[in-house]
Amino acid sequence: MALRKLVFGSSASPPRQEWARTGFTLRPYGQSLAFGLRAPRNTTRGLVTAVQAIMLKHFLFKCNRQDAHANPESLLKPSYDRQIDVLTSTIAEIVWRCAGGFVVQSAGYSSNQSATGNAKPRAVVVLPQETSYVQHSVQYFQDGLTETLHLFEFDSLEDLEIFVKRYLYLFQDEGGPGATLLLYSAVLSRGISKVQADLEDPKSSILSGCPEEGPINVVILSLTGRASPHLHNGVLHVGDENTYAVPQWGVLARSEVGFLVHEGDGQLCKQPGSRLKTPNLPIWVTLCHGHHGVLFNINRELLRNYHAERRFEIQYFTCGGSHAILTVDTRSNSGNDSEFEGPSKECMDIAATPLEKLIRSKWQDACIQWNGTPLM
Repeated sequence: MALRKLVFGSSASPPRQEWARTGFTLRPYGQSLAFGLRAPRNTTRGLVTAVQAIMLKHFLFKCNRQDAHANPESLLKPSYDRQIDVLTSTIAEIVWRCAGGFVVQSAGYSSNQSATGNAKPRAVVVLPQETSYVQHSVQYFQDGLTETLHLFEFDSLEDLEIFVKRYLYLFQDEGGPGATLLLYSAVLSRGISKVQADLEDPKSSILSGCPEEGPINVVILSLTGRASPHLHNGVLHVGDENTYAVPQWGVLARSEVGFLVHEGDGQLCKQPGSRLKTPNLPIWVTLCHGHHGVLFNINRELLRNYHAERRFEIQYFTCGGSHAILTVDTRSNSGNDSEFEGPSKECMDIAATPLEKLIRSKWQDACIQWNGTPLM
């Protein structure tokens, strides 16, 4: 009951049905967009997009030894076996991170805000069984899934990956509850009390009143292991002279996969801090006017070499199937006007699409070319 109440806001009323009908569906292997997932536009989209971004990390930068010297473009047309391996690793990685694995120390705080010192990670995966453990009542409305769940615990990432691969079909089923199973597993691995503390409101839930494509905290939980609604670096203490300062926990360590947001002009309060804007790898989950997508570049060194950032291609993909390859040119703000000729900054601001404005939240004043792709 506590799990469903924390995730959906109530155990006495039916949960959101789309979560029981959305899995992590792979696209045809060996073809264009074979790296991508296919998903409907509903409140699961944020979670599915975060999974997509981490999958791209594995496709491009966590290659098998035989693929280490392969053409990056060929890595984005994986075989079926490669698709399965990457989806398995991604699901296991998210659950393991939420359990306190991959802990990185930053600014004196652990990335999982754990008070247990070096406690060994304990990952939890939930799978449905035939037996119903909770009966229908005034306090609990049976949804056909939550009351049938069986919990499996792991203290080894290797064992977790083996288990996830064995039962991956339960996460993959296009009309199945894969999204719910992953979110439940992530929440239980993090711990119900810790997730409640992350939300900073004892009466709050993860999905109640969330936007059409899901809340930010589900994306942040997947990327960082903490369900924080805040995107800033570190901890901010918020209060005034009449109240005690209350800590707001943001992102405590640089993430491998980043997050970029553009929700309209003037929405600066939602801008991510540098630990999300400049991740370790050139992959970002994006939120642009309520729509989730992924921006990525195939050059691992893009964010480590300012020469590489002068002019480069970046790809944009959504789990609805939209795909574009854009050229980003940052030479206009290098101080050498003769090297770059283009529209004035005022004209670019007026004519810019929301996606262009989102990209400029990372690369300010960049010139963006769509290369014949229809504007999004």
